[in-house]
Amino acid sequence: MSRGSFGFPVAPQRAKALGEIHARPSPLLETPRVIVQLAFMTDGGASVDHAVLADLIRARGLSAPQKDARHHTLSWGQGMLRWERHTEFSTYAWEGPVPDRFDGELVGHPFGDGFNPPGSLISGVRLEIRKWTDEEEAQAIRIFDPSSLCYSLVEDGRAAALTDFRQDKDGLTRILVLDKGLSPARAGALTQRLIEIETYRTLAMLGLPQAQTLSPEIRRIEDRLTEITQKMRENAREDADAMLTDITRLAAELEANAAAGLYRFGASRAYDGIVLERIKALHEQAVPGYDTWGAFLERRVAPAMRTCRSVEERQVNLSRKLARATQLLRSWIDVELEKQNSALLHSMNRRAKLQLRLQQTVEGLSVAAISYYVVGLVSYLAKALSDLGLPIDPALVTGLSVPVVVLVIFLIVRGIRQHHRREDEDAAKGKASDGDYDI
Repeated sequence: MSRGSFGFPVAPQRAKALGEIHARPSPLLETPRVIVQLAFMTDGGASVDHAVLADLIRARGLSAPQKDARHHTLSWGQGMLRWERHTEFSTYAWEGPVPDRFDGELVGHPFGDGFNPPGSLISGVRLEIRKWTDEEEAQAIRIFDPSSLCYSLVEDGRAAALTDFRQDKDGLTRILVLDKGLSPARAGALTQRLIEIETYRTLAMLGLPQAQTLSPEIRRIEDRLTEITQKMRENAREDADAMLTDITRLAAELEANAAAGLYRFGASRAYDGIVLERIKALHEQAVPGYDTWGAFLERRVAPAMRTCRSVEERQVNLSRKLARATQLLRSWIDVELEKQNSALLHSMNRRAKLQLRLQQTVEGLSVAAISYYVVGLVSYLAKALSDLGLPIDPALVTGLSVPVVVLVIFLIVRGIRQHHRREDEDAAKGKASDGDYDI
């Protein structure tokens, strides 16, 4: 662990936490200038993105940045190329001299045939910042589409920002900034803010196709749930198992769809929040006859964001309804199981009674059988004593021993049964006592 200037140990993440505030500094921009920024989805991961950047830099005889770098800047022709890595995309922004006229042909940029993109293009912006003249203003108004032209005064009237949010022949969204006395720092901050509005606006809209895909699936699950609840309303208890299976399958489908859209919807909310923050930071002043950036995007982007939120809310509400329906069906099934268990216990009770009666019958027979054998032994004993000369009548002795033997055997068997019953009662009392102190 490293130590600071006072000798204290420094937390491992301190440098990264402090450096994040300077991770994406606004460039110092002299007027006039043009900026072309391309944003690519990095589906292949950070390693692919870094490899593309490293090849681009080594081709110019320079050293590539470290693999954990988040941004890098290098000279390119008469301008600068800035690379930045974000969570799911990376941006390449080239700043160079403006052409002779707005929307003219660009030269000297790195995005030619030799450029190898790290992924699919998601956003492209061409921003030109020029000195504010009546000629530049009139030319821009003629080039932009009047049906979607946004024209606002920013930076306390020291600049104007114009765009129609449409793409040119190169697939780039055109933005013009007219400068009436911006410092290089303010010009750089303004252009970065405008480019981020377009970039994050595009990324926020990625949630809309996902919402449009999931909406029919949610409607299908809702309709099926309605059918099942109607059956439940008709008290179709005999179909409870089948309905529970259907609801479980619907819940699994809903959760799979929710998991598929979880990241995309969350990212769209975050990107939309950034767009709103950047628009608020512009402090726009409306130009009569034209839309402001904020008003235009509120009218065009907000409905898409509401659609995404609506789909998320429907998923949450539908999940709750499925859970409640599942709970009701399980209650039905539990009641049926309790009925079956009650019938089973009743049957077991009847069998126990029958077994007890059979056991009592067997015990009665066992008394007679044992008495028979004991009386037989007494008869043998009496005959033996008579043969020895004792004045005993074996038949009389045998006959008199019968009631005595039967009574004794009966008492012995009853005593054994009562002893076993007392043991069972003591065991039951012991269990109840243990239960009283069970914590």
